[in-house]
Amino acid sequence: MRLDVSSLGRLGDEVAVPAYDRSRSTVGIVHIGVGGFHRSHQAMYLDRLMNDGLAHDWAVCGVGLMPGDARMRDVLRDQSGLYTLMLKSAGERCVRVIGSVAEYLFAPDDPGAVVERMTDPGVRIVSMTLTEGGYNVHPATGEFDADNPDVRDDVANPGAPRTAFGLVVEALRRRRERAVPPFAVMSCDNVQSNGDVAANAVSSFADLVDPGLGGWIRAHVAFPNSMVDRITPVTTDADREEVRTRFGIDDGWPVVAEPFTQWALEDRFPLGRPPFERAGVQLVDDVEPYELMKLRLLNATHQGMCYFGTLAGYRYAHEATADPAIERLLRTYMDTEATPTLQQLPGVDLDAYKGTLIERYLNRDIADTLARLCAESSDRIPTWLVPVIRERLAAGGEVWRSAAVVASWARYAEGVDEAGREYEVVDQLADRLVPLARTQRENPTAFIEDERLFGDLAQDDRFVRPYVETLTMLHQRGARATLDQLAARSG
Repeated sequence: MRLDVSSLGRLGDEVAVPAYDRSRSTVGIVHIGVGGFHRSHQAMYLDRLMNDGLAHDWAVCGVGLMPGDARMRDVLRDQSGLYTLMLKSAGERCVRVIGSVAEYLFAPDDPGAVVERMTDPGVRIVSMTLTEGGYNVHPATGEFDADNPDVRDDVANPGAPRTAFGLVVEALRRRRERAVPPFAVMSCDNVQSNGDVAANAVSSFADLVDPGLGGWIRAHVAFPNSMVDRITPVTTDADREEVRTRFGIDDGWPVVAEPFTQWALEDRFPLGRPPFERAGVQLVDDVEPYELMKLRLLNATHQGMCYFGTLAGYRYAHEATADPAIERLLRTYMDTEATPTLQQLPGVDLDAYKGTLIERYLNRDIADTLARLCAESSDRIPTWLVPVIRERLAAGGEVWRSAAVVASWARYAEGVDEAGREYEVVDQLADRLVPLARTQRENPTAFIEDERLFGDLAQDDRFVRPYVETLTMLHQRGARATLDQLAARSG
């Protein structure tokens, strides 16, 4: 049956549904970027609270910015904001209908309506998942790109913003003008110090509009950092069909995820927050040690498997991880290069955590595609792996596993497989990176000479030697032989 409010009472017993009266919920959070991850993570935590009789004044108003978000608008409108979350592991399925999204606004339809929703005094948090590259900052310097055409357009037309920054800043300007206290801005992206990055982007944009406004935002707006974790692959037609045939739910856009979930969040919310700790969120004073653990172990090893795995002919994360040579590379990278850059955390067993990561990657039911993990690498490698390389070099440690991963990206970025077939490299910098990568058989360091991505690493022989060695082997012997050689070197 079609998922909507009227069908909730007719779903089978194996489908959990909201146990609360959604008509009594009021919006307290506006979230920009309602994709799969937000729906499997933050919205799920809020739904947990609401089912426990809590947080009914913290329902979500979702906001879409991109043209593709029009479909999310239509689906959530037709389904009264409801959607199905299906957790998959070892043949088991746990299915729940999530009801914490009360509204959805597609900003291109009426940006003014989005700004006014954010200006509402009942909205006390604006959260966002913009993706790693969505903060419009230079990956090497961290500076906000004031020359971005959309940014320039928003500065010239503040009443009809097209960017997240334009929406947030205009709403904050109106709240200041109307003597409404400012909301907290909560980033939920896989970006180190994501709150600080969001603060820099928002206040830098505000400076372009009015330096006084930028200063007020720096003084009065909270930007808590957070660490978020749940593997959430892209929903496929097979997922939709399984939800339909196995559970009797016709859902236009269900979301699938692994059972594991984690959220560490700095407790800085001047206007209050939902009782997240009651839903399993770790409220901490400083999230940095938690986010470094996740970014440098989970996210970096995703990059460690995806390029080598793709070049070796695999399509999914579980297939690549099941390759003993790839698993060995991931484990030795974590143990010898990433872990020395991390702090010990109270109550966290790093060895157990690393073992759990491998188990999660091997979950074939999730069928996480390597193509998803390979996408937008120019946002990922510089923020997740390059900092490990720099810290290891500064400490006099070895970096050859990290260098091998970077080399696998460089080889993948050529956009041509070992049989000479071309494939699409999905990256916002693809027009620059693919031609650059295709020159590296003649100039092996061409790719890492891009200072926007790597700074001065191309000048450090301790990194360049293992990088060139791996890249040369990939060109001359292929991914399979290179992986075997790397595994042998790992002992």
